[in-house]
Amino acid sequence: MKKVSVVIPAYNEEASISSTLQAIRERTLCHELIVIDDGSVDDTASLARKWADLVITAPKNRGKGSALQEGWQHVRGDIVMLLDSDLRESAAEAEHLLTPVIEGACDMAVAVLPPPRKKAGMGLAKGLAHHGIRILTGFEARAPLSGQRAFRRDLLQQLGKLDRGFGVEVGLTVDAIRAGYRVLEVPVPFFHRETGNDWSGYCHRGKEFVAIGRTLCHKWWEGQKWRQNG
Repeated sequence: MKKVSVVIPAYNEEASISSTLQAIRERTLCHELIVIDDGSVDDTASLARKWADLVITAPKNRGKGSALQEGWQHVRGDIVMLLDSDLRESAAEAEHLLTPVIEGACDMAVAVLPPPRKKAGMGLAKGLAHHGIRILTGFEARAPLSGQRAFRRDLLQQLGKLDRGFGVEVGLTVDAIRAGYRVLEVPVPFFHRETGNDWSGYCHRGKEFVAIGRTLCHKWWEGQKWRQNG
């Protein structure tokens, strides 16, 4: 039987980390649970230790990509699943994400979440990610920014390094497809905290947009160098 390692980056998530980890532990296939506390200043790390096999604590906030890069290198399972720390009880739905990878239908499964309960922003970051992935790989991503993913560990071992910051999901999709791996998007009824139409929400989406643009430019440049050397 294939072993599953779950990797969760968390930053100041004391309000949701316990319910998320409990749902994973009690209601999903999980042989190893790793939490990367990305410089939290609240009780995220101490709460996570009740449920996780390993809690890695960073001295300062480095960003999601760096946290995941640190976390996945400690996994021992055949399949790695990345989940956000604010899924709460809906984390129990992760079986829908795992099944196609376990059964060999794909090498990486990406969760397509239900429509947001409230509309926020203008969809610029998602649109940039969608068009960028399509231009670079030809893949029409329905959920280009989804952080809920499951894949074979050897996929990450071959890719070697994840992109930093909010561009990590886009970079992972582009790199996986370019390397010849099969990517499948799967509807999963996950729910997590949504950003609002306030200053904090706009700042978050602005940072996300810039990070995605930076990642896409980097991937385009990598593709150019590969063609020149090929």
